[in-house]
Amino acid sequence: MKGIIFDLDGTMVDNMMVHHRAWQRKLSALGLDLTLEEVMDQIHGINEEIVERLFGDRFNREQRDRISWEKEFEYRQLFKENLQLISGLPEFLLQLKQAGTPLAVGTAAPPENVDFVLDNLNIRQFFQSVLHSKNVAKGKPDPEIFLRSAENLGVPIEDCVVFEDSVVGAQTALNSGCPVIVVTTTHNKEEFSHFPHVVRFIQDYQGLHFNDLLTVN
Repeated sequence: MKGIIFDLDGTMVDNMMVHHRAWQRKLSALGLDLTLEEVMDQIHGINEEIVERLFGDRFNREQRDRISWEKEFEYRQLFKENLQLISGLPEFLLQLKQAGTPLAVGTAAPPENVDFVLDNLNIRQFFQSVLHSKNVAKGKPDPEIFLRSAENLGVPIEDCVVFEDSVVGAQTALNSGCPVIVVTTTHNKEEFSHFPHVVRFIQDYQGLHFNDLLTVN
């Protein structure tokens, strides 16, 4: 292992339920009433893809952008009072920095949400590469974001480890050709049973040590 790529939502901050509630409210305002379970099934990839998947060609590009902005504003309002890193992650990031490990963020989140987390929690300095939804042509599970993250780190993708929370994220890592450690904030272990490249499951980062990753790959 020579480099690490972190997803953001559900991986660094435990916020996926907040996203789902924000989407549920926005979709309801647009006339689409879904249960939280239905929202969870549909919400993956970048926002423009989500709106197109749910509504087809009902909205033009400008309207999709507006829907995305309004949903993300709702999310940040809901989450701002409880914004914090997943337990143990601050200490783990310090370990990795002291070990000189190149770190990246590769997320489907829009730039405003990335800034919301990295800057409010003062952790941007840990990462040599930060890529978000506006930096890629295709969202996950297309491997573009992880491949470009590895390129930015100057590390072959097969020498990177990805931290992810979602099934789509795990598929993205598989498509990229690198192993993945799953943070079980969003899905349970059984949902990843068909992924041979999942090397570990963690509930949080408590007790996780840099040395634990040296033999991964």
